[in-house]
Amino acid sequence: MNEHRLKVALLVVLDVICMAVMSILALLVRFELDPDNIQFVYYLETLLKNLPWLLVIKEICLVFFGIYRSLWRYAGSDEIVKVFVACTVGNLGFLAYMAMTQQSLPRSFYIICTFLDVILVGGIRFFYRYIREYRHPGFFSMPKAKHRNYFTLKDDEDVVCVLLVGAGNGGGTVLKEIRDAKNDPRRVVAFIDDDPAKIGRTAYGIKVVGNRDYIPQAVEKYGIDEIVVAIPTAPRKTISEILEICHKTKCKVQIMPSLMDLMNNKISIKALRDVDIEDLLGRDQVEVDLKSITGYLSEHVVMVTGGGGSIGSELVRQVARYNPRRIIVVDIYENSTFELGQEMKQKFPDVETELCIASVRDRALMEEIFIKYRPHVVFHAAAHKHVPLMEDAAKEALLNNCLGTDICMDLAEKYRAEKFVLISTDKAVNPTSVMGASKRICEMLMQARAAAAYSRGSSTEFCAVRFGNVLGSNGSVIPLFRKQIAAGGPVTVTHKDVTRFFMTTFEAVQLIIQAGAMASGGEIFILDMGEPVKIMDLAEKMIRLSGLEVGKDIDIQVTGLRPGEKLYEELLLSEEGIKETQHGKIFVGHPIEFSDGFIRLQDVGLEESLAALTDKGDEEVRSFIKEIVPNYTGG
Repeated sequence: MNEHRLKVALLVVLDVICMAVMSILALLVRFELDPDNIQFVYYLETLLKNLPWLLVIKEICLVFFGIYRSLWRYAGSDEIVKVFVACTVGNLGFLAYMAMTQQSLPRSFYIICTFLDVILVGGIRFFYRYIREYRHPGFFSMPKAKHRNYFTLKDDEDVVCVLLVGAGNGGGTVLKEIRDAKNDPRRVVAFIDDDPAKIGRTAYGIKVVGNRDYIPQAVEKYGIDEIVVAIPTAPRKTISEILEICHKTKCKVQIMPSLMDLMNNKISIKALRDVDIEDLLGRDQVEVDLKSITGYLSEHVVMVTGGGGSIGSELVRQVARYNPRRIIVVDIYENSTFELGQEMKQKFPDVETELCIASVRDRALMEEIFIKYRPHVVFHAAAHKHVPLMEDAAKEALLNNCLGTDICMDLAEKYRAEKFVLISTDKAVNPTSVMGASKRICEMLMQARAAAAYSRGSSTEFCAVRFGNVLGSNGSVIPLFRKQIAAGGPVTVTHKDVTRFFMTTFEAVQLIIQAGAMASGGEIFILDMGEPVKIMDLAEKMIRLSGLEVGKDIDIQVTGLRPGEKLYEELLLSEEGIKETQHGKIFVGHPIEFSDGFIRLQDVGLEESLAALTDKGDEEVRSFIKEIVPNYTGG
C-alpha cells in the first residue's frame, strides 16, 4: 500500500471511530448528560442497533463530497464548507433511513450530531495540518530525513535558515513549497513585511518579526543563511530598495519573479531565481499597447538590419510573437546571424525567417533585398556603437552609421515601406564622441527625410527611438564587470562619479516596437528612464551579487575617462524639450532647426560629402562632423 492510500485508510478508520463516539455523545447531550435517564437508555439501544448503517451512510457522504481527495495541507474555508455539507447530508440520510424503517431518535439528536461531526471530522484534518506545517514540519512524511522543531534549528548544521520577505500570498506559496519539498534543508524561521498590521503577528504559523529595516537584525538574531524576497506584485523600485538591504547582510538572496513573468506558469519554489542586476535598477519596465503593435506587425513583412546584434536579435524574437508574415534579418556578421536563425527555427518554427548577409553601406545589395522581400516595416539597428573604437575610426563610423542609415531610408521609401524605425542612443545628445555625433547626424537625416516624404505625399513614416545603455548587450559594462569579477578583479571604472541611464534589452525592444506603432513622421521617441545609475555603485552591487566583498575579495580601480566618453549622459538636447504621448512612459522630443552645415550636406548629398573625406585626415573628419553637429565637443 502506498503512502497516500495508507493515509486515507487511517483517516477513514479515525472518522468511523469519531462519528461513532460523537453519535453517542450527541444523544447524551440531548438528555443533559444524564446517562441514567430512562429515555436515554431506550434511545441508546436504538442507536447502537442502527450504528453500522449510520456509519456507512456518513462515510458514503464523506467520500461523495470529496473529503478524502482534499489536500489538507492547503485546507481553507472551502474545505470546512465541504465538511459541513457532507456531515449535514449524512445525518439527513440517516434520518431518512430511520423514517423508512419506522424507527425514531430525538430530532435534536441529528442537529447536535451534525455539529459534533463537523467539529471532529474537520478538527482532525486541521490538527494534521497544524502539526505538519507549523509545529513539526515533516512529522507525517515517510522519508527518514532528520527534521527539527524551529526552536532547535540553530543547533542543526544541516538546516538552512530562511528569512522570507513578504508575508502575503507570494510568501505563503514559497513557504508551503519549502515545507512540502522532501529532503530540502531549508526552514523558514521568520517573516519580514512592511505592513505594520502584520508585524508581531503570525502568518502561516511563522512570526512576522519586523519591516525591511529589521532585516539585518533578523539575520543576526535568527542565524539566517538565506533570504527569499517573495513580493511578486511589488514595484521594481521597492524590490531594489529591499535587495540593497539584503545584500548588506552577506546572506544568499533569491527572488520570486514578478507576476508578469509568472503569468503562464504556476508559482512554485522552482520559479525562485538568483537576483539579477536588473532587479537593483529600481525602475519598473515599460508596458506596451499590444493591440496597436499587433496591428502594424501582424501579417506584414518585417526587416531588421543589424539583426544579429543584441538589440536586433531581441527585436527579431519579439516581432515573431506578433504573427508577422515574414522576418528579414540583415547583418554583415554571419556567426551571430546563423545562431539566431537556428534559434528561430527551434522557438518559432511557424515564422518564416530569411537571413541576409549584407552591409547596409552596399546600396546595390540592399536594393536587391528590398526588391525581393518588399518589407512593410524596417527596424534599423545596424550601426557601429563602441565609443572608444570609433574615436580611432571616424570615417568608418560615418560611413556605416550615417550612409548606411541614409541608404536604408531611401530604399524604404522607394519600395513603399509603411514604417522605418531608427535605433538611436542618448550619446547623440550633446555628443562628445564620434559615435554619438554620427547617431545625431542619423537623427537629423531621419527628420529631414520625414519632412521631405510628407511634402512628397510618401506613405512611409519615419521615426527614431533614443534610449540609454542596454544591460548585458555586447560590449556593455555589465559583461565586462562579470568577466573581471570572474577573473578575480580588479573591476575597472573610468571615473568615480560617472553615471549612465540603463534599461534591459527586453525593455529597449518593447519601446522600439511601441514607437513604430505610434509614429506619424519625424518623431524622436524618448523613454522615461528614471534616475541615472552611478557606475561605481553598479560595480559594488555586482561584486556583492557574486557573494564577494568590495576591497576584500575584489578591488575597484578607477582608470580615467576614455576618449569620447562623457561623465554623464543626457536624453534631451536643451532646445528639444518634450511632449507627452498617450503612453505614460514615452515622450517625444520637439524637432529643432538644422545647422547650416547639415543644410549644406543636404545640398551636396551625403554620399558625395563622405566620398570627399576619403583622403582626409582625422582632424578634417572631426571638423566636418562639427560643422554638421555644432554641439559636438569631441576631438
